[in-house]
Amino acid sequence: MAIKNRVKELRARDGLTQGDLAKKIGVTRQTIVSLEKGSYTPSLLLALNIAEVFDEAVESIFTKEEDQ
Repeated sequence: MAIKNRVKELRARDGLTQGDLAKKIGVTRQTIVSLEKGSYTPSLLLALNIAEVFDEAVESIFTKEEDQ
């Protein structure tokens, strides 16, 4: 099972760079890069912080994707 996310889409919608988002939530830009690539699964706290920045529900940003 994998986690799919809409971080890149929402970041673009709000006109934020990866660095901007990273600064707002207290992580490195590389963490945002990995998150957007799908190679990093965020902690609950990080997911909540991201949801707060985008004013979205966590479930609308992060969804689980069943293995095929």
